[in-house]
Amino acid sequence: MTDPGHLRALAHPTRLRILSLLTGSALTAADVARELGLTHANASYHLRLLRDAGELVVAGEESIRGGRAVRYRHPWREEDRPGGASTGDVDPGAAELVVRAAAQEVQRRYRDRRRDLPGIVTDAELWVEEETWVRARELLLEAAALVHDGARAPRAEGTTLVNLSLFAFALDPR
Repeated sequence: MTDPGHLRALAHPTRLRILSLLTGSALTAADVARELGLTHANASYHLRLLRDAGELVVAGEESIRGGRAVRYRHPWREEDRPGGASTGDVDPGAAELVVRAAAQEVQRRYRDRRRDLPGIVTDAELWVEEETWVRARELLLEAAALVHDGARAPRAEGTTLVNLSLFAFALDPR
């Protein structure tokens, strides 16, 4: 079973924002703090939890005013993370915490959406043929890879801040 502590580390809206931020570029705790409006201590705390959970890798270090600043990045593909791809079952309680944090974060992002650009909001609980489900899942994975691989540094010229939150799973019909 996947370590529930790993999932619990993800189960916080701020940590989800940090992972998104570190997908596009390697940043220090000070960079993360500035971008997200956190204290340096708070950013460092969240970064430490994410690093210990295997969600971040050290992308470099630099000297700043006599100290060392570590740059972190988030390798979004499981196989690129320390320890490689997860092969075990997921702890349901810990996974539920991640879903709750993500749902809370989606609500914040929706409030902050740009109204001048088109978006998509859809929700469905449907009975479909298995081939339809397999194809839909493939397309969603492709969309996730497209935006994650296209992520750039915060506020980089020519970029637009976007949200892509996907929850797609087969249901137990009970």
